[in-house]
Amino acid sequence: MKKHFYLVINENAGSGTGRKAADKIIKQLQTATIDYTTFYTDHAGHEIEIVQNLAQDTLIPWSADLEIDTFPLLVVLGGDGTLHSVLNALQPFDPKIPIGYIPCGSGNDFARGVGINRQAEKAFFQLLKAEIPQEIQVITYNESIQEETGLAVNNIGIGLDAAIVNAANTSASKNALNKFNMGSLSYIFSILKVLFTQKGFPILVEVNGKNHEFGRAFLCTVTKHPYFGGGVPIAPVADPRKHVLDFVLVERVNMFKIFWLISLLIQKKHMKSKYFHHFQSSKFRIVSTVPQYIHADGEILGKRSADISFGTETRLFWF
Repeated sequence: MKKHFYLVINENAGSGTGRKAADKIIKQLQTATIDYTTFYTDHAGHEIEIVQNLAQDTLIPWSADLEIDTFPLLVVLGGDGTLHSVLNALQPFDPKIPIGYIPCGSGNDFARGVGINRQAEKAFFQLLKAEIPQEIQVITYNESIQEETGLAVNNIGIGLDAAIVNAANTSASKNALNKFNMGSLSYIFSILKVLFTQKGFPILVEVNGKNHEFGRAFLCTVTKHPYFGGGVPIAPVADPRKHVLDFVLVERVNMFKIFWLISLLIQKKHMKSKYFHHFQSSKFRIVSTVPQYIHADGEILGKRSADISFGTETRLFWF
């Protein structure tokens, strides 16, 4: 079956990586005489408008029994934030509408987690070779205080995780580092900045019918694959193809022990620490009464109290 590629391009992803990648991919499409249509985002949230219009008029759900000559395939060129927006834009539509993804951001944790090559051209060739989409489990969340629902492809964090994301996203050094393909360093700088200011906070975790209370939570992350923060393996056993979520909680300890935990994290031995708590389940509920930063896939949801329930849903990705 032939495909018509509908490219949604965030040229600013990765401080211009999106623009460079799009130019290369378009040349490849022209060389291979593959039909395509381009849509360039020109303001924040524009990808949502583009995708919802395509979902209404052009895109169709995948089925192995389709009797059509050409399949309309949505392909996103951007970072994890762009992919997050596109996935949520498609939420009201058929979940079997597949997404092709070519990573162009600074972190690219989703690509790393599911096995998409992080080099744009190689990811494009993976997409070309694929004959059917893959089923990937994504996170569903329902925040009852603000009555907010959504999906996430990577992770949702409360506390240190989100504070680091907020600091990194507002860091003046991020754009400069992205130009040298060292965007992940902005997370390191942000970690050092936030480590000394983030305080412990009380949190309730409901999992498998039991409540777990922590008085000095520091980092809390619900994740669907091992990575966060540009390649940090916070949950090494997480699997994006299983109907299971991984929840990681690190307690607030003194600075000496924090740096010791970081050294364990680098060595992938952090799960052995008594200050590191790991749960697996198909559903979680987290209650945080003290306002904290919250993020979903690196998109800051605000600094607030929260009562969030988590689950999983199947989405199709073409790679």
